[in-house]
Amino acid sequence: MASARGPRWQQFLQELVMVAGTSASAYFLIRYLLSRLDFDPESQKKEEQRRKSAAILRRLDGGDESDEDSPRREGKRGRRQKRGDLALNQYEQAIAMDVVAPDDIPVSFEDIGGLDEIIEELKESVIYPLTMPHLYSSTSSLLTAPSGVLLYGPPGCGKTMLAKALAHESGACFINLHISTLTEKWYGDSNKLVNAVFSLARKLQPSIVFIDEIDAVLGTRRSGEHEASGMVKAEFMTHWDGLTSANASGEPQRVVVMGATNRIQDIDEAILRRMPKKFPVVLPPAPQRFRILSLVLKDTKVDQENFDLDYLVKAMAGMSGSDIKEACRDAAMAPVRELIREKKAAGLQMTAVDPKEVRGLRTEDFFTRAGGVRVIPPPAQLQAPVKASSEKEWSTESEATSEVETRPAEMAEPPE
Repeated sequence: MASARGPRWQQFLQELVMVAGTSASAYFLIRYLLSRLDFDPESQKKEEQRRKSAAILRRLDGGDESDEDSPRREGKRGRRQKRGDLALNQYEQAIAMDVVAPDDIPVSFEDIGGLDEIIEELKESVIYPLTMPHLYSSTSSLLTAPSGVLLYGPPGCGKTMLAKALAHESGACFINLHISTLTEKWYGDSNKLVNAVFSLARKLQPSIVFIDEIDAVLGTRRSGEHEASGMVKAEFMTHWDGLTSANASGEPQRVVVMGATNRIQDIDEAILRRMPKKFPVVLPPAPQRFRILSLVLKDTKVDQENFDLDYLVKAMAGMSGSDIKEACRDAAMAPVRELIREKKAAGLQMTAVDPKEVRGLRTEDFFTRAGGVRVIPPPAQLQAPVKASSEKEWSTESEATSEVETRPAEMAEPPE
């Protein structure tokens, strides 16, 4: 009987081992298959956001390590957690992709023609109180950075370029917030993204949140607008100047919201109240046009004998900085186009064209192509012969000065 009982126990143990092995194999196989399944259709997008946001924040840490401004900042750097090691949720990671490293922006205040008064005001009342609060708070508790700054004026006058230069030279974390970043298909996600804007800005402070065309996202609230749009505006204002706008010790958050618009009348009044600093960026006057032309043409070959910069400054009255740059771009094509046509007429190949043969830029190149500078002559000269008109158009500096006084309103200085 013992011999008969022995094989049965062995058979039972063998069956038990086989069942356990099969169950374990099935468990690990199912677990592997489930791990390969993608239950979240946006998981790849979220993983990409996580990698990119971490890379951007590490780049900010690299910029801080090369900045040795003061012993006070060095002491703070030793205690402060590195930005690349911050724990961010998925919404903060989405906002972190709009963070701009100052080294990635090749625009400085020196590249802006004019606007010196606005630049100095931004430095003294916004940048310095934001980046060096100890220097201002020791004198008065009122000397803090404003909660918001608004740049408004006609299109093409340098509002966005001014924000780029501010991002490059301020030393603060710059969040270039896009409207598309705050737009989500899921109900309520836009509010969470707005919350992430300010939570991330507080983690990276001092911070500047820049919104271009701010009237599109924070426009006047109306009774007929969509509920989600109104909730986004309410969430934005709550975090901007609400109960969470200061820390536990009562110190205001070092976060400034900067906006740019050419439709200031469309911005909600509650938003305008939160932007006490408003800077009008108007059409450039004559000194600013001179500075813009000098900057745009600094690397351009110019025919000094046939180039009158003062005349161009007067002829471009009423044009924005962007219009002036495009007029210079169009004029710079005239000498190249002229040389190409000469070589083609002579039957030469384009490969035989020598760049050194391109002549310098002349004043007349600004008036020969569509999109350039158009000068309307006075009514008394409209009936004059074409030859006389062309002879009078290119005059000396003294003659041009006396001629400008008799030009119509198109040539007059725009109101300051």
